[in-house]
Amino acid sequence: MAYPATVRTAQPLDDLTSRTAGAPGLTATAARHLAVLGAEDLGATPSEGPGTITLAARDGHELTAEVAWARIVPAGEVSDESTAQAATGVMHVHGRRDGEPRGLAADYLTTACAVLTVQGLLAALLGRARGAAVAEVRTGVDLAGLLSVGQYLAAATAEEDEAVPFAPGGPPFCTADGIRFEVETLDPEVWVAFWRELGAAERLAASAWRSFQFRYATACSPLSGELHDRARAAVWHEVRRAAELSGASLCALRSLSDRLAEYEPAAPWLLSPFATASSPRSRNIPDVAHPLAGFTVLEAGRRIQAPLTAHLLGMLGAEVVRVEPPGGDPLRGMPPTCGELSARWLALNRGKAAVEIDIKSSTGRAELRELASGADVFLHNWAPGTAERLGLDDGDLSAVNPGLVYAYTSGWADRIPDAPLGTDFMVQARTGVGEAVRPEGEPPAPSLMTLLDVLGGLLGAEAVLAGLLLRERTGAGVRVDSSLLGAAELLTEPALRRAVGGIVPRAPRGFRHPLPASDGWVAVPDDCADPARKIVDAGGELTAAGTVALLRREGLRATFVTTALNTLPGDPRFAAALTRDEHGAVAVPAPWRFA
Repeated sequence: MAYPATVRTAQPLDDLTSRTAGAPGLTATAARHLAVLGAEDLGATPSEGPGTITLAARDGHELTAEVAWARIVPAGEVSDESTAQAATGVMHVHGRRDGEPRGLAADYLTTACAVLTVQGLLAALLGRARGAAVAEVRTGVDLAGLLSVGQYLAAATAEEDEAVPFAPGGPPFCTADGIRFEVETLDPEVWVAFWRELGAAERLAASAWRSFQFRYATACSPLSGELHDRARAAVWHEVRRAAELSGASLCALRSLSDRLAEYEPAAPWLLSPFATASSPRSRNIPDVAHPLAGFTVLEAGRRIQAPLTAHLLGMLGAEVVRVEPPGGDPLRGMPPTCGELSARWLALNRGKAAVEIDIKSSTGRAELRELASGADVFLHNWAPGTAERLGLDDGDLSAVNPGLVYAYTSGWADRIPDAPLGTDFMVQARTGVGEAVRPEGEPPAPSLMTLLDVLGGLLGAEAVLAGLLLRERTGAGVRVDSSLLGAAELLTEPALRRAVGGIVPRAPRGFRHPLPASDGWVAVPDDCADPARKIVDAGGELTAAGTVALLRREGLRATFVTTALNTLPGDPRFAAALTRDEHGAVAVPAPWRFA
């Protein structure tokens, strides 16, 4: 399976060639993205060790990205997807629903790192176009792991406790006729009404709302067993009727086979140039470490996806200005807090300026248009149809700024008919992610870690950078569209490719289950899981330190599984890389190094 051929209008990487070397797992996805963006793929030279991608122009100038499994952790601690998930806390967060660490069966961090690699290359090209002498970009899968758990890490190390307790449990639910489903609503009254239609007491449903609402923040949702019982007592058409009467959004879990039957490969973003060119703007030469210095990003984002996109652009040096409603973003006060600000909010929004605008008023919309007239990027993730209704769509804003990169990070990209709410867990349910992230023998279930919000935010930043580079080439502004659906397709593509080839798409039973020790857990690389289990079984009960030492004496790689995120700042593997901001919140490092 491959992305469709790109229509040969101007592309950001036209006239560049791309060649790769090193471990294909570290370079293949990034190379495919570069090809879709116009670079001519000269092929790969597979080998062990770090991956490298070299972009070359006709004048002989080259730009190289070096991708490693471990960029900040000591050598040997992280050497593949499994050990990266273990060390950075991804296994811990994904496993909260089950009560013990579990590895994602999909190569989530390798995929995220590939997108970061392309981001670094695009940002470096933008810097070079303005005179910055950037020759090399370096990133690593361990850095992608820290970024992926950044919100959870900030909350775990905040000065107050979580608003809800951690405990195993959560959706999906299952009906009497065997349909596994997710339900979604942002309204507590709708939530209560849905369960009332299924016969649950209002008091019980109301008491469960807070846990359900906070599952995005905590990656677990210990709901009352009675709610699961009520779902199991109903057949699917009764559940659908309850959703219709209450206004809840419903999605039955789709299998990878279901998804394959309707799947049409598509690039994870769409670039649509405007017809009118703009006058170039005078800019200072950026420093090598911040290639986007001098760019302004106007962000009207909510929750995770768009704010993360803007946060990444800010890490690259852009000035980010958030558009917030009167009174400010209500998520600023979401517990736990650091210095009276939400630790999670800081993980996505530290360093951004903010302006309060009532976009529902004509005065507010005029103010936003004025701000957009001087920005390089306008970014939002409003509900479908909102921008058009408010007169703030790409056509409206390009009229006041022909050079604007107008970026929309959506749920479904208007590609799925009768789609449910475009939230992380609903998109996971609809696209087969619930199967792809869990091995054979486990019931399909979307991860309660916000996999697609984070990966969707990464793709959003990649799309914006591609749009800025295309504008650099053509002089015209660009609309760029990315989505949670695109993130899901990128994550499930390897499983769907296996299905096309007649291979079982899911990972084998027990895949990426870490090894238990008397006081913790140990993970080993995928390619030595079987011999490691035999050695551990023969060694008797050992501590985690003893298990790691035993495996290393036998010539196998092994690392400790992080099982409490609040220990990471003191963990020798990460202590030097993690810092605290002026509010006292833990901050993860930027995932690129430019030289």
